[in-house]
Amino acid sequence: MEARLKLYLKSLVANKGSDLHLKSGSQVRARVNGDLKKMGSDILTADQLDQMAREITTKLQYEKLLEERSLDFTYVLEGSGRFRVNLFYQMDGLSGVFRIIPIKIPSLEDLNLPDVIAAFAKVHRGLVLVTGVTGSGKSTTLAAIIDRINDTLPHHIITLEDPIEFVHPDKKCLINQRSIGEDARNFSDALRGALREDPDIILVGEIRDLETIDLALHAANTGHLVFSTLHTLDAKETIGRIIGMFAQEEQNRVRAAIASVLAGVISQRLAPTISGGRVAVLEVLVRNPRIAELIEEGRDNEIPDAVAEGKEIYGSQTFDQHLLDLIESGVISEQIGMDNATSPSDLKLKLQGIGRKDKKGSTEKSEAPLDAFELMMDEEE
Repeated sequence: MEARLKLYLKSLVANKGSDLHLKSGSQVRARVNGDLKKMGSDILTADQLDQMAREITTKLQYEKLLEERSLDFTYVLEGSGRFRVNLFYQMDGLSGVFRIIPIKIPSLEDLNLPDVIAAFAKVHRGLVLVTGVTGSGKSTTLAAIIDRINDTLPHHIITLEDPIEFVHPDKKCLINQRSIGEDARNFSDALRGALREDPDIILVGEIRDLETIDLALHAANTGHLVFSTLHTLDAKETIGRIIGMFAQEEQNRVRAAIASVLAGVISQRLAPTISGGRVAVLEVLVRNPRIAELIEEGRDNEIPDAVAEGKEIYGSQTFDQHLLDLIESGVISEQIGMDNATSPSDLKLKLQGIGRKDKKGSTEKSEAPLDAFELMMDEEE
């Protein structure tokens, strides 16, 4: 059965897909450009998928799958790449999802990310969160930022992942990558240990519980740069989610901590392009004195406006601002922009030129956002 799996995975790679879906009692499907497509007419049985699970896991992993009813691990296919795998039981038997992890770490330029994202690679300390739904490209964005740091700065980086996705070679940085479940018991234990391992930068694959976020805030407050991810839609929801994880009597303390150490929030979603691919649409919060004040005072509803107003000075942007830029540059259609907008009515008005600054002034490339970002962070050192 593993030989058959390899054929499916090679076909997925050849068709530039992102995920392979296997389900007991159903046809194999692949996600290509965001859509699920059937791969042939064969229907996999529960026994076939159980056999496959036995063949591609270790004895301990298979026992864990039987006990916990789901399993995360990495599968390596010689010549085709690495895959992040989740096996899980459902009403008809076993299912599995195999997500491609590119062998080559994409650069920030490859991903066509806004200039301000590169500035996060220059931050000396603080907390940077990358958020979005599953499959929105969070891990890829983080890998590109870590790779930029690896190219430019002599730091010690520790990554804590479940499982390890992108493999980073040591370049200017010394990088230790730890897999949760294999190299460490859980994120909180691994993060607590990392603080004793002389890191400059810590990447926490995902914040899942109160203890992990509390340790991440502590690490950022003690001079480390911490990157992590959350399954939240935008910056405002991200801040609310973190604070809401704590008891009521702790929330003022946590607000003050976030206001002090949060360097930025990168929220992203993927949208189909006119050319047939997909592009990352980003909301980027860059911490500045006004953002810090709004967080500390609990005025979260004002954060989106502050993000929008900081575009020229700090390089921050809302989803709708980025969608407008992508529409005007011919990357996505107006309809796709409207479908993905936070406020479709506001975006429509801007497309009609109402409440829109001079097009040239708002879309022209400028180094000002990077300079402002660096100055802001230097002042806080």
